Amino acid sequence: MAVPGVKNICVVGAGNMGHQIALCFAIAGYRVKCTDINEEVLKKAENFADTYLPERVAKGKMSEEVARQARSNISFTTDLKEAAADADVVVEAILEKLDLKWKLFAQLDEICPPHTILATNSSFIVSSKLAPATKRPDKVCNMHFFNPALIMKLVEVVKGPHTAEETAQKIFDLARDIGKVPVLLKKEIYGFLVNRIVSAINREALYIYDMGVASYEDIDKAVVYALGHPMGPFRLMDLTGIDLAYYIGMERYQETGDPAHKPSPIIVEKFIKKEWGQKTGRGFYDYSQQGNK
Repeated sequence: MAVPGVKNICVVGAGNMGHQIALCFAIAGYRVKCTDINEEVLKKAENFADTYLPERVAKGKMSEEVARQARSNISFTTDLKEAAADADVVVEAILEKLDLKWKLFAQLDEICPPHTILATNSSFIVSSKLAPATKRPDKVCNMHFFNPALIMKLVEVVKGPHTAEETAQKIFDLARDIGKVPVLLKKEIYGFLVNRIVSAINREALYIYDMGVASYEDIDKAVVYALGHPMGPFRLMDLTGIDLAYYIGMERYQETGDPAHKPSPIIVEKFIKKEWGQKTGRGFYDYSQQGNK
């Protein structure tokens, strides 16, 4: 560990992103407490850690000592106070809903020591919307990982107008210390870097599909075989979660009032049907049977 003043990390939210972010820190040698109000989600996160680390050893990707130490570095609890009371950095990875995040940041502000940095992994909600919930706006910023967090190298560090230079630098250094490639956004912008570009692609892909111009399969093929992307926009939405696309669209629409920001009709339809992608076994594609991808 090479970041002064950072030893204990709390990750709030043990879902697909949260538990992988927590493991990233644990593998790098930090003491991590991963917390979630949902016991079932928390148990799945713990089971993932118990499975993932031995698998890495078996594949020759990690030494037994690193795996053993990583597992001892991470713990799981439903008690937010227990998880955050001694944290030097908290990374929030809960649902993309502003009211839930606001409430959480207010709680964390009361629980955490004065020096604790409160970072949000939100992919769209800028930290200036959360900083007023705390008495430490200078210690609030975005630390945005990409899915799957254990594999994807990029981390976007977003410095809001309230964020101290020291805070942004510490989070930047922390990302680099766990083997990620951090990029610093000197000011807030909706969608940050990557998702702003991806959103433009997704918006056009959904428009083409909704207009009946082409199937989602053919749109994906066009993006993969002509533009060289590793996967098409519909496959990517299945991976990241169609529920996430819905929540992000609704948050943006409620913020701006612009009908153009409403989620696409097909996104709304799949959200209602709970066809949220890989996590539910079906999205645009069917994942219910092994090998059917």
